[in-house]
Amino acid sequence: MLLGAHMSIRGGVSMAIERARSINCTAMQIFVKNNMQWFARPLRAEEIRAFLNHIQRRELGSVFGHANYLINLAATNPQFRANSIRALAEELTRADQLELPFLVVHPGAHLGAGEEAGLEKIAESLDRVMTALPKIKTRIALETTAGQGSCLGNRFEQLSYVISRAREPERLCVCVDTAHLFAAGYDIRTESSLRKTLREFDRVIPQARDRLVAIHLNDSKTGCGSRVDRHEHIGKGRIGLDAFQFIMRDRRFRNIPKVLETPKGKDLREDVMNLKTLRRLAERR
Repeated sequence: MLLGAHMSIRGGVSMAIERARSINCTAMQIFVKNNMQWFARPLRAEEIRAFLNHIQRRELGSVFGHANYLINLAATNPQFRANSIRALAEELTRADQLELPFLVVHPGAHLGAGEEAGLEKIAESLDRVMTALPKIKTRIALETTAGQGSCLGNRFEQLSYVISRAREPERLCVCVDTAHLFAAGYDIRTESSLRKTLREFDRVIPQARDRLVAIHLNDSKTGCGSRVDRHEHIGKGRIGLDAFQFIMRDRRFRNIPKVLETPKGKDLREDVMNLKTLRRLAERR
């Protein structure tokens, strides 16, 4: 079972491995640099070796990255967009050095320019990043969003549009966030409604079965269709447990890494609680 949580890289990227294994994670998501800064010094060779050769690295069946929150590939300000493209290229390079299979990215916000113009900018920005890095193996995973403000990616059709417009669509994949889906208006509270959402995902997203690479398991503080992104502990929010039980038990998701992004402190107690709930749901008959 590929199950875990987002882990801090405080003290170095290799420290995230120890944190994840301390609570028996088999999957892990990390930032590849400080998530609230545009740029960072390059990774040193010894940092890369410490991560790749860590004695517990092989105990994690899946490790992947998440890009920083400043990046907006649909930015209307030329300098902001240039910074976003450069930052994504640098983070993709770091992820590749750490041999991460993909880097999760929020598509961007159109900031009043309109949905179509924003989606065009996202596709163009991704093309520029990938053209500049032809040998990078790490793929870009577009994350489903809640649609808060002018954020794009809250409808499957929007992700499909970006993928279909990309020059190298094979280098793009998708990460689904349960809280974002729910806030965006996809009712996933019951098995039947979740199955309906998955059928829509399969219908709209090109090569959907191969393109889904990760799931963020988060309950939602806000209601269905609220378009407000607020994560809650598993079973404590508005989604409830049925959706998570289905995801944990369905054969389709067996080999897809599932990670928490729920609120927590440094001692990881909240992660332990949520992982215990998810493992119990996986075993329940």
